[in-house]
Amino acid sequence: MIPRELIEAVPKSDIHTHLDGSMRLSTLIELARARNVDLPSYEVEGLKKLVFKPDYKNLEEYLRGFRYTCAVLLDAEALERVAGELVEDSLRQGVRYMEVRFAPQLLAASGEDCVRALKAVSDGLAEAAARHNTSQAVAAGGDMPFEWAIICCAMRNFRRGMSGYYDALLDVLPGMKHRDLVSIASLEAVRVAVAARDRFGVPVTGFDLAGEESGYPAGHHFAAYEEAHRHFIRKTVHAGEAYGPESIYEAIARCHAERIGHGTFLFAADRIKNSAFADKEAFTEALADYIATMRVTIEVCPTSNLQTIPELGGDMANHPVRRMVDYGMAVAVATDNTLVSHTDINRELALAADACALDMAGFRRLVLAGFKGGFYPGKYSGKRAFVRRAAELFDERVADFQKRISGCGNKSAARGSGQKRRGNLNV
Repeated sequence: MIPRELIEAVPKSDIHTHLDGSMRLSTLIELARARNVDLPSYEVEGLKKLVFKPDYKNLEEYLRGFRYTCAVLLDAEALERVAGELVEDSLRQGVRYMEVRFAPQLLAASGEDCVRALKAVSDGLAEAAARHNTSQAVAAGGDMPFEWAIICCAMRNFRRGMSGYYDALLDVLPGMKHRDLVSIASLEAVRVAVAARDRFGVPVTGFDLAGEESGYPAGHHFAAYEEAHRHFIRKTVHAGEAYGPESIYEAIARCHAERIGHGTFLFAADRIKNSAFADKEAFTEALADYIATMRVTIEVCPTSNLQTIPELGGDMANHPVRRMVDYGMAVAVATDNTLVSHTDINRELALAADACALDMAGFRRLVLAGFKGGFYPGKYSGKRAFVRRAAELFDERVADFQKRISGCGNKSAARGSGQKRRGNLNV
């Protein structure tokens, strides 16, 4: 078991965190009051009891809170504030690389408003990051800089009432097939991301597809992913969270996915519904081998999965993360939604490390996978240097931790205690 103190000390990444699911409750209440947004309660404990619960009965309950968080994020001031606070909170948890994702079309009424939303989030992230990066600790080399990027999300499915943007699209294109509507919307989302990047320098480095998976194939968004590919925007897809291996396959084969969000049913051959895959076990094995060989990073969010996937029974023993790690896959642990899931990156890493029974070498690989798999907002040479610094700082923090625990008590007791603990850590 990796000690929690050590987990907290090492530098970490969080490459799958949703802005609208990761705000402070106190900020939600304050913004709601100022913007006349109705909440079930205007007390932190009241909202925890009524909306943001430690445990949810179903996915509908889990998603309920987003109606309130999205409702207060409709202006630049709110977006900047929430983005900045997310950086502050993540820095305190030891995060040094973060990718913040959100769907601007959920928070805007037009394409131009979407561009402004991306810019506002970027401004908030940049300001908070700059305070850390100009700190004495970073300047002296005792800490590393905080780097960040934005992932622009599109929705697999939308309906009237979800946002001004979607309502306007439905008004302009009445009677159009739903699959064509979502295709148009996601293509526009990519163009918005490109505009924000090229006009304002917003580091939108990735494109994602979120929302209802079952019944809404990633293939409907093929044109958007082709457009992202053409403009050198990296690609991830929420897949295998509520559907089987064929959903993950479609994300990779049709959408050029370089990363998979969740991928929880990657090994569930029995969930394959396409009759074209006659030998389901062989297909699943080939898919898993491809993902491992091609280093397609799996973004695993343990707490969120336990809360939204009944088949896991709330038990990490049922989660496939150990199988993924044993298979040699690139697994990056992330938070998904810190507010909605009542979690932070240290808790997520502890859950995964314990479930996988990791030794220190395995824990190091797990931590660095997020840095390596990140859609870094700079040149490849810069990313290599950044990952190298993360690895060096990880090793420094481990060495400091070992020195502390081996120095406890008298010399003979400390030596025995230190040897015993080092054995447990499998360093």
